[in-house]
Amino acid sequence: MLTYFITYNISLIWYMTLLSIVTLVPLLLCIAFFTLAERKIIAAIQRRKGPNIVGYWGLLQPFADGLKLLIKEIIIPYQTIRFLFILAPCITFILSITNWGIIPLYYTEVLADLNYGLLYLYAFSSLSVYGIILAGWVSYSKYPFLGALRSAAQIISYEVSIGLIFTLVAFITHSLNLSDIVFIQENNHMLILFILPIASIFLISIIAETNRAPFDLSEAEAEIVAGYNLEYSSIVFAFFFLGEYSNILLISILYSIIFLGGWMPLITFFSPIFWLELKTICICFLFILIRATLPRYRYDQLMSFCWFVLLPFNLLFIITIVIYFLLNWYTFLHYSVY
Repeated sequence: MLTYFITYNISLIWYMTLLSIVTLVPLLLCIAFFTLAERKIIAAIQRRKGPNIVGYWGLLQPFADGLKLLIKEIIIPYQTIRFLFILAPCITFILSITNWGIIPLYYTEVLADLNYGLLYLYAFSSLSVYGIILAGWVSYSKYPFLGALRSAAQIISYEVSIGLIFTLVAFITHSLNLSDIVFIQENNHMLILFILPIASIFLISIIAETNRAPFDLSEAEAEIVAGYNLEYSSIVFAFFFLGEYSNILLISILYSIIFLGGWMPLITFFSPIFWLELKTICICFLFILIRATLPRYRYDQLMSFCWFVLLPFNLLFIITIVIYFLLNWYTFLHYSVY
């Protein structure tokens, strides 16, 4: 019995390790080429060439950047707590990778098909703010600390808007499971009409949540130099970098699942996973286009926009949808009785 227990646990550990590697390696490759695509697109918008030296058409540039960060020396401030200094970027990176476990690429292509997937995603994405606060505090410098405070306030504020949108989506679809949300959209296209009006609000919220331009106030160079990661270098800085771009890809595929029907095919000629990838690429391109075209907001404008514009609109949508469903429920009950 003991031998069977040990063998089973060893097999389980090997299986989970292999599964993690199979999931992590493609994700890191996607992040690498997403950074290259961003630099190429922004260069084209600004009439520049972009990366074009390392490899054919600059395709090896992300690997050269990664190698440079890997072999550089890790510089740690003298008075800081070394363990916490290194732990902060690890928290950000690990939490961003963990969220990918519940993202379905198709009904059967998902690591963990949780019934409360939206709630899990919201909870773990909210925890990433602790890595940012810890990085700013443990750096023992006023500029990273100021950047961490601004970033934490921004993330927490826009998480309120995202949470209300998740609540509204769960109320309309009667499910927190991401696969069920796509399935319900496939079978009842009218639900998309209820969800689409809040898609633009969700897009603005996720741009602010991921600290992207024009809401990248935690990295305002003219004010706080580089934000909460100012004192970081080498591979520990790369963890912040990977976590940020992993969250962008995660949010893009989540947006496609909730508001664009996920893998619902527009033309049945291609596979469903192809349509999910295409929609995700379109959202990522929108992220890049917004960064390349819009100027940065002031911090007071950013916070006022969240609390005085987005929050009232979210509450208005929720009240409207609740009243609509209550009226339909009353009508259904009336006819069922008489």
